[in-house]
Amino acid sequence: MIRVAAVGDVHLGPDLAGRHRAGLEDITAHADVLLLAGDLTRHGTVDEARIVADEYRDLPVPVVAVLGNHDYHDNAAPAVTDVLRQAGLVVLEGDSVVFDLGPGRLGVAGVKGFGLGFAGRCASDFGEPEMKDFTRTGRRSGELMAQALAEVAGQSPDVTVALTHYAPVDETLVGEPPEIWPFLGNFLLGQAIDEAGADLAVHGHAHAGSEKGSTQGGVRVRNVAHPVIRSAYAVYALPVS
Repeated sequence: MIRVAAVGDVHLGPDLAGRHRAGLEDITAHADVLLLAGDLTRHGTVDEARIVADEYRDLPVPVVAVLGNHDYHDNAAPAVTDVLRQAGLVVLEGDSVVFDLGPGRLGVAGVKGFGLGFAGRCASDFGEPEMKDFTRTGRRSGELMAQALAEVAGQSPDVTVALTHYAPVDETLVGEPPEIWPFLGNFLLGQAIDEAGADLAVHGHAHAGSEKGSTQGGVRVRNVAHPVIRSAYAVYALPVS
């Protein structure tokens, strides 16, 4: 079994420095890797990124992250990414990483994602330029997920996890107002996961959503937003074939 720990939406700022670190002290007893599903900062500032870096640096397991919408708010996403990478975190956006862990080889394909909605009730590439931009960005995020999964498949891992901030299915959004679902998830992310294949998909973003869902193809989807799991991380055990 490969034990995957995951959490998102920790929204760290000066008042929360060290809050999650205390819950990571014995992580090797429970997990082989830690995935961070975006919204690591509150406003996307470099100073907040440094707090995140201190929280997750030098852990005894690999740490892989994608950014979330909050991490883009200050228009400093490249600098935020650099700070995290300098602390040893792997930050993905349309790409992947493979780890040779004790139980087997784990591949992680990551992308922040973007809103769009779900089949039959999603935004369309029609009308005002602003709507076209929204729709095309959502569609591009699905393409990036497919690209990342194809890349990881070429490295033949034993287990593959899709890591996003936005939800790939609507099932894990239950609890959020339906009116905002198009801004919380994107069916093309789930479609890419089904077409390429994965053993697990984890995401954040939906603070009032539900933890458990699945894609149409049966891939397990878990909402690991901190307000949902209410712990430093949740752990999912994946069998190695």
